[in-house]
Amino acid sequence: MTDKHTSHPAKAPTSAKDISVNEIFYSLQGEGYNTGMPAVFVRFSGCNLHCPFCDTDFSSGTPVSEEDIKKEVAKYRAPLVVITGGEPALQLTESLVNLLHSIGKTVAVETNGTLALPKNADWVTLSPKDMYLGKKACPVLKEADEIKIVFDGTTGPIIQNYISKYQNILVKHRFIQPCDTGNAAKNAEIIKKTIEFCKANPEWRLSLQTHKILNIK
Repeated sequence: MTDKHTSHPAKAPTSAKDISVNEIFYSLQGEGYNTGMPAVFVRFSGCNLHCPFCDTDFSSGTPVSEEDIKKEVAKYRAPLVVITGGEPALQLTESLVNLLHSIGKTVAVETNGTLALPKNADWVTLSPKDMYLGKKACPVLKEADEIKIVFDGTTGPIIQNYISKYQNILVKHRFIQPCDTGNAAKNAEIIKKTIEFCKANPEWRLSLQTHKILNIK
């Protein structure tokens, strides 16, 4: 597992209304509560963290106006829009969310939780990374619609301490997701431990990266 990403967009926005966008694409949500739902994904470039297991190349970006983002999203029938990254909280604005609402879209945001988000987002997926990166990655969000923990198979007091801390975050749904290491044998071991974790902590549900299983984007 290598960290190949930069922490900032490759190209800075040219105006206050421009957002550095890595890609916009149409697919199915592969993880968490909305798994299987058709969605338009708007991937922002840049992140404030360097997760060792990150498998998304969001380092490059093109400045795009909020109006042009809306126009591109409007080409797809799916009502769900997923704002992801990188870390979307670095650039996401209330005005962009409002524009997407104006064309009938529900706006979901995937975040590491270290930065505040616009209040008008419809769905927040919090995936904290302080288990791996320490205090600099501690979430500041106090509530979300779902929390999703990436689990590398660590057991014992370490994982239990973090899980206890996350119990203080107000969420509707709790998911734990086995980390994809790129090694089949290691992945099988982590999946087994994730299943055992869910059985021992039934308030947590298993989340799989079904888009990888299905070999879709």
